[in-house]
Amino acid sequence: MARKRLSAPWSVSRFICLLLVFAASSVPAAPRDMGGWEKDGVYNRLYQASELDKLKGTILRITEVVPMKGMSPAVAIILKDRDGEKVMVHVGPKWFLGDSIGLSRGDRVKVKGSWAEIDGKDVFMASKIKKGDFFELKVRLTKDGTPFWTMSPEELARERASR
Repeated sequence: MARKRLSAPWSVSRFICLLLVFAASSVPAAPRDMGGWEKDGVYNRLYQASELDKLKGTILRITEVVPMKGMSPAVAIILKDRDGEKVMVHVGPKWFLGDSIGLSRGDRVKVKGSWAEIDGKDVFMASKIKKGDFFELKVRLTKDGTPFWTMSPEELARERASR
């Protein structure tokens, strides 16, 4: 039985299509605009994992702030610490955390993180927030301060599975 030979134009056009599909799939995705929240950005370099601190207190308010000029909004907590002082706690970018972080006004929490000075004001950059024995919101690696929002989906899945 004789094999039917494909015409040259069809073979060439199919080859070109396959080549274009392959080329498009091998190009790395463009980095998404993190709105100033990049791992090595000015804001994240303020977090010092070597100087971890802890706070305990009651949430007075959960709010949205812009940490530094030009950044996209953050979720922040106004915390009343054990000494009665109000502390601004930056949790992370709103685009990463969404509208609800599982905490409410009046919740008593423990926060781990690092102090930073932004525009002449002291803020606490959270790595982990615990409420009671069963709730924990972790947004950075404790060991080096790597923000969860800068991790690949695979890295983030591994970190969340390890808890």
